[in-house]
Amino acid sequence: MGLKDHDCERDGALMATFGSFTLLIALALAAYSFLAGATALALLDARLALAGQPNRVQVLLSRMAASISPERLADTARRAGIAGFWAVTASAFALVYAVFANDFSITYILEHSNRALPAAYKFAALWSGQEGSLLLWAWLLGIFGFVLRLRHKTDVKLYAYAGTILAAIQVFFLLVLNFAAPPFSLFAGTPPADGNGLNPLLQYPEMVIHPPMLYLGYVGFSVPFAFALGALMMRYPGENWIRITRTWTLVAWMFLTCGIFLGMHWAYAVLGWGGYWGWDPVENSSFMPWLTGTAFLHSVMMQERKGMMKSWSVWLIITTFLLTLLGTTLTRGGLVSSVHAFAQSSIGTWFLVFMGTVLAVCIFTYVLERSHLKAEHHLESLVSRESSFLFNNLMLLTACFAILWGTLFPIVSEFLQGAKVTVGAPFYNRVAVPIGLFLLLLTGVGPLLPWRATSFKAIKRNFVLPVAALWAAVILCIAIGARLRGNGSLDSGSFYAFVAFALSAAVFTALASEFVRGGRVISRQTGRNLFAAVWLLTRRNTRRYGGYIVHIGVVLVVVGLAGAAFNSSVESEMGLNDKIHIGPYTLVQVGATQDTNLNYNSEYAMLDVYRGEKKLFQLTPEKRFYLASGQPQTIVAIHSVPEWDLYVVYEGTNPDTGQPIVKALLNPLVGWIWFGLAIIVLGTFVALVPSLAPATAATRVRAVHTKPAEAAVKGGN
Repeated sequence: MGLKDHDCERDGALMATFGSFTLLIALALAAYSFLAGATALALLDARLALAGQPNRVQVLLSRMAASISPERLADTARRAGIAGFWAVTASAFALVYAVFANDFSITYILEHSNRALPAAYKFAALWSGQEGSLLLWAWLLGIFGFVLRLRHKTDVKLYAYAGTILAAIQVFFLLVLNFAAPPFSLFAGTPPADGNGLNPLLQYPEMVIHPPMLYLGYVGFSVPFAFALGALMMRYPGENWIRITRTWTLVAWMFLTCGIFLGMHWAYAVLGWGGYWGWDPVENSSFMPWLTGTAFLHSVMMQERKGMMKSWSVWLIITTFLLTLLGTTLTRGGLVSSVHAFAQSSIGTWFLVFMGTVLAVCIFTYVLERSHLKAEHHLESLVSRESSFLFNNLMLLTACFAILWGTLFPIVSEFLQGAKVTVGAPFYNRVAVPIGLFLLLLTGVGPLLPWRATSFKAIKRNFVLPVAALWAAVILCIAIGARLRGNGSLDSGSFYAFVAFALSAAVFTALASEFVRGGRVISRQTGRNLFAAVWLLTRRNTRRYGGYIVHIGVVLVVVGLAGAAFNSSVESEMGLNDKIHIGPYTLVQVGATQDTNLNYNSEYAMLDVYRGEKKLFQLTPEKRFYLASGQPQTIVAIHSVPEWDLYVVYEGTNPDTGQPIVKALLNPLVGWIWFGLAIIVLGTFVALVPSLAPATAATRVRAVHTKPAEAAVKGGN
């Protein structure tokens, strides 16, 4: 080993000491931020209580407040929270520095890195294992807390409550990092010259961004949880806390959505099984908070507009936060076996105790303050927009409960019977597919229903086009189904796919008609063309029409998911110039090659792809063998067009014949899933943009009608 490596390892060891020290400092700062913040809030509440009928505790606290300034104490708690962010940042930097320094005296780095690991994956080592991913959790929570505390003047007391609750969450994670899963623990004995390397499944570009995206969603939901619980504790008047937290919630939801889809694409491109969602426990753990978070977004709309579903909103965000903790536990705590769960340990007990504590605090607060959550209005009709929101939330919660039951059933069965009973994909599909189709229907029906009550005339006017699109799609699906049945390529699973296609056509028409109908009104008022009018319409109400764009993205995703009912595949040994046929394509094996580098050895199959007599392109599916871990990885070759993906896997060679084994799949409409995600992200960004001010909109309308001569005179003056 060279002198330079020795110097790097010495620096890395110093960084390990520095990282451990900064984690302790961060814990002390978080603990102070929590205790000082809670004390300051108690003193402030006691001061306010003196005007009413204070109890003995409040009298005692009010006397303390006379000698201790609650405002000053709260400010020191806020500053401690900000300082804690910098301490956690320093610790995360220390771990990353040690990874790049190849300091294998740190056990975590020895297990998750090696010298030949590319730089991007060295950085990803931060979240590739249990200790690092928990440090990432704490660091991201520090970032959110830092931004929140900088914006405290928006509503000083509400932000103080939220900051104190976030500090309590941070205390838990820093306790785990300092005492249960320390990332800087040293290797016993002389460290090896090289590490074990990163898990091959993680050595894929998307894995550099998928876990951080997922964790940004997980951690991001801590903020609306803190605001909701804080607002309940202080009996916050009105619904302004919802407007304050709206951006936080949308951003967290968007990150979680992107994280889920990136994980789907990783499973599709790396695991080599031709699918993207297998109802794996860790997949489920990210999907469940997405379901309840989506329900929360819809519930707070009702609360803000109608003063309804207040208890729903509180319990939905509490449930979402608890499910993010459960997801972290399932992924990192060793409770389930999964291809996605890359760490096994006993920290699950820590998380279960913390989740129980959070639940107890939330129940106590709710029971104490539930009178503050009385609804101001009640449901007047089952055929109204309010009822569509209610049914939407009921369906989302039903789906979440079914997935939670299936995910935890192996744990429950092992506890009760001593043996794990695994719940397979058929169970989830039987439950999730019908619920998903009903939710898709509500996505289109809800925007067409007016508030309070619906007249038959309004239903007839709003539903004519969507119903026509539905029946047109039904007729088309029947024709396609008859053709597929004649080819023998239709099975029972295609029924739900055809229902999904028909509903998607109706829902897309319903949503598009909302844009067109409103755009025509703007066009008549301003003289603009329809496209410009639709743009102005969207800018005038970004929340509403951004939400519609998100729903259009969901429709596209459903179309892509439904295409899985028509997947086809073929597998064969392929000698030189051998052919396999799938769909309209012919694959010809024209050779094989090998490659090597410091990180892995590779084997490629070289396949020319023809359509008829015309050669289109060449695919080179790959098999890698990583030197540090001795583990293989499949790199799939995928050619995507709007109609389908040609998906080719090189599965190695037959040991008896030495011939390459190739599996080819034709997966219809998969690209629509990823395009749908792009539309969802676009819609979320639109919803985050402030709406055009009414005065500005009115000014623009008047400007369109200003006569050129008048404008010229005005300009001349």
